[in-house]
Amino acid sequence: MKAAIVTAAGKMPVYGDFQTPNAQAGEELITVRASALSHFSKSRASGSHYSSGGVFPLVAGSDGVGITQDGRRVYFVLPDAPFGALAEFCPVNSRRCIELPDSLNDVTAAAIANPGMSAWAALVERAHLVAGETVLINGATGTAGRLAVQLAKYLGAAKVIATGRNMEELEQLGADVVIPFTLGMLHPSGAKDYEEALKKVFASGIHVVIDYLWGESAKTIIVAIAKAVEDGTPVRFVHVGGSSGEENIDLPGAALRSSAILLMGSGVGSVPQSVLLQAIKNVFDAVQPAGLKIATTVVPLSKVEEVWDKAPGKPRVVFSMK
Repeated sequence: MKAAIVTAAGKMPVYGDFQTPNAQAGEELITVRASALSHFSKSRASGSHYSSGGVFPLVAGSDGVGITQDGRRVYFVLPDAPFGALAEFCPVNSRRCIELPDSLNDVTAAAIANPGMSAWAALVERAHLVAGETVLINGATGTAGRLAVQLAKYLGAAKVIATGRNMEELEQLGADVVIPFTLGMLHPSGAKDYEEALKKVFASGIHVVIDYLWGESAKTIIVAIAKAVEDGTPVRFVHVGGSSGEENIDLPGAALRSSAILLMGSGVGSVPQSVLLQAIKNVFDAVQPAGLKIATTVVPLSKVEEVWDKAPGKPRVVFSMK
């Protein structure tokens, strides 16, 4: 079968021939239709993600959409190495398959599953968002951040604050307040300006922070919470991704001692797999009533080497096996 094959850790996939799999007991053999390019799939394929198995050669792709042998259209996730979603066929545990509603097309389902799951799990399973609360999405311009803005409003947030760079269109997606920032050595006043803008907004209350960036922006938010939020008021800070590239931050202990902030993470390992699968199903069911929007571009699998190194983003690349 044709597939995107990774020959060794850190190598880019190449388009070629790989052994055609057979379904084992408890598995479905999926005829794959679509699979999205995501940070998760890229890091697992490279062997750098903490959930990677380290088996090579392997087929890239952590999730996708396809047809079971008995004709059901499903989303599937986490096939066992050496098989993956970027192939004509993929075996996967039947418990990791979700039947798709007729109203949801293959490309949208493949594109929205991973970022939608991360947003839903962070908001519902980790933050336990309550209708009427105020939510800040840090890094709202990425695919997952944009979906988090939309889902926060759908789930009943009274106010959604969106932060990040390139903030156009976020108000159209439901953001009530937009706070752009520019950080780094080239912008020495950027962190202070960002902190002041946050403190003004936090003065009227903040309950949940969903963070897709980490790094200096996350540190600035935590410090602003300590300075601006009323004593003893809990704020649930959920770290989801590190798109800033800054894995570690220099966090002042005083910011934690002087606030009731609750720091937690959300992802594979911190949320049970069965709960993450349910989160994906919930997102699929919400696409139509919530009017969820995600920009996509469809690329044939044979072009995998041309687009693999492009950062997954907007529009989201979806590989087609047709």
